Amino acid sequence: MSFSVEHVAPHQFAALCPRLVDIYLSAMDYPKEMFDHRVPAWIRAIYQPGFSAVVAFHTEVDDPNSLPTPIGVAYGSLGTHLDWWHSNVRQGLIERGLSTDVLHNYFELTEVHVHPTQQGQGIGRQLIEKLAQTTSAEKILLSTPEVPDEHNRAFHLYRDLGFTDVLRHFHFPGDERPFAILGAPLPLAERQPHP
Repeated sequence: MSFSVEHVAPHQFAALCPRLVDIYLSAMDYPKEMFDHRVPAWIRAIYQPGFSAVVAFHTEVDDPNSLPTPIGVAYGSLGTHLDWWHSNVRQGLIERGLSTDVLHNYFELTEVHVHPTQQGQGIGRQLIEKLAQTTSAEKILLSTPEVPDEHNRAFHLYRDLGFTDVLRHFHFPGDERPFAILGAPLPLAERQPHP
């Protein structure tokens, strides 16, 4: 399988949103009923300050006339005190007596997803690395659902990219799942070969 990871302009992202939300729903195993309200929410993201998006495209090597098919996506924007995510994470830090300094000059990695049939091939890593190169922020932050012993591909990838704990077992309003808030300095660390 051949794939490429490309930066996409906001208008391209908006046009691709129905296909990208399909990837998100499949990757997260969410019900298809979420589609109709997620597409407009994703499109609204293009108006956030510092919005940036990258998409992984599958290309058929045997058919030069085939159109590239999206198989992964990552997007985000500069963090601001006006954002719902920022406000909630800030409150969580304060409630636990932790410093809120981490919420200055950061890029929020809002979503990163690879279609389940394409996972495990390094696509997620390339999406995050390419997206991280598009911002001048000092650090990148994200939230991810907690899993026992951090035993999933997402946590392994984030740790491998240098993400460390900012806030653990945090609950966003309206979601019963605990989340980990993770952060990494930018630029991301060069990948170190495993011994």
